[in-house]
Amino acid sequence: MSHPVPTLVVYKPKPGHEKQLQALVEKHWTTLDELGLATSEPARIWRATEKSRDEKTQQPPYFVEIFSWKDEKSSDVAHQTPEVMAMWEPMGEHMAELQIIKLEQLV
Repeated sequence: MSHPVPTLVVYKPKPGHEKQLQALVEKHWTTLDELGLATSEPARIWRATEKSRDEKTQQPPYFVEIFSWKDEKSSDVAHQTPEVMAMWEPMGEHMAELQIIKLEQLV
């Protein structure tokens, strides 16, 4: 039996690309959902800023998304789906860094 795969994604924009990346992140889950690759529970998205006491070392804002793939195979299928790649490729133009983290609930 296949189970949903909770996933946390951190999108760090290139300088000056925050708005463009935010628009793409906001469409991410909708695209995956329309293609049956994500669970029906909508993604949660945050704009994140790291706490810093020194404004000189303050990092720029970034985005955090939590959603669940429908099952273990969905991520692989997404990489072969033109509609998903049409969304992911422009994201790359606006990102300085990307982290994809598979979550496992403990309690």
